[in-house]
Amino acid sequence: MKNDNILIIGASGQIGSELTMALRKMYSQVIATDLREPNQEVMESGPFERLDVLNKTSLHYCIKRNNITQVYHLAAILSATGEKNPELAWRVNMKGLRQVLDACVELDVKKLFWPSTIAVFGPTTPRQNTPQWTVMEPNTIYGISKQAGERWCDYYFQKKNLDVRSVRYPGLISYKTPGGGGTTDYAIDIYFEAKKNKHFTCFLSKNTRLPMMYMPDAIRGTIELMEAPAEKIKVRSSYNISAIDFTPKEQAASIQKYIPDFKIDYAPDFRQKIAESWPESIDDAVAKNDWGWKPEFDLDGMTKDMLDNIGTTAAIV
Repeated sequence: MKNDNILIIGASGQIGSELTMALRKMYSQVIATDLREPNQEVMESGPFERLDVLNKTSLHYCIKRNNITQVYHLAAILSATGEKNPELAWRVNMKGLRQVLDACVELDVKKLFWPSTIAVFGPTTPRQNTPQWTVMEPNTIYGISKQAGERWCDYYFQKKNLDVRSVRYPGLISYKTPGGGGTTDYAIDIYFEAKKNKHFTCFLSKNTRLPMMYMPDAIRGTIELMEAPAEKIKVRSSYNISAIDFTPKEQAASIQKYIPDFKIDYAPDFRQKIAESWPESIDDAVAKNDWGWKPEFDLDGMTKDMLDNIGTTAAIV
């Protein structure tokens, strides 16, 4: 076991709950924190503390008291939820990040991970094989806050020598935890409904193509980025990473290979316009070249694993 003391902020979320468990297999001290209690697995496997990232005093106290050397700052308001409450999204996403950046500098934290997103791109960005460096004009508060966050991360690396690392996650899919208010959440819900009811109504149109990633790939890639030697990390804003891209129609066809009588229909809502402003596929050559990123799951492999595992864990809600 490695001796670094890890702090995870937002450990009750979709990424945080699984990342916590993965890191606890590697490190002797992993402190999970959130405003809400995590699932039973996280609670029983190690320490948990309630923490509001907007409370500077509590944040600094938590880092100092636990002698934290690495921080994974995951707390955020996602795309669909953010459009309903822009002020809250900006405060949590931007002020929260600034508080963590400052705390890491002031308290000599060695490394910080912060996730960005494909939402930093916008309707003027090339949608096929979106490159690492391109036009970025996001039109959601989530994307705007994350784009600003990327610039802050690079600034703190350049000006304050903070070893901050980041990836732009695509849509993430997991059988262990539900989505958290994102535009890509349909790609999670579809599996649960397919197995339970053999029917799903999708809030995006059938041919809406988006980049996606299975959670095991996302967790592994995140840890690989953080474990890579500092000299290999050339991008301090955020790396493009990619795995698979598909439409709801293609995902339904993949499910039908295992559940032949599964049916899908479509009722696009406000999230359709958000999805249409995002890339259809991502060019992640820079991450592959710099630190060896490589996904393992394709669409059918993910579908089989999702359907095999849904209902096998108490973490599902």
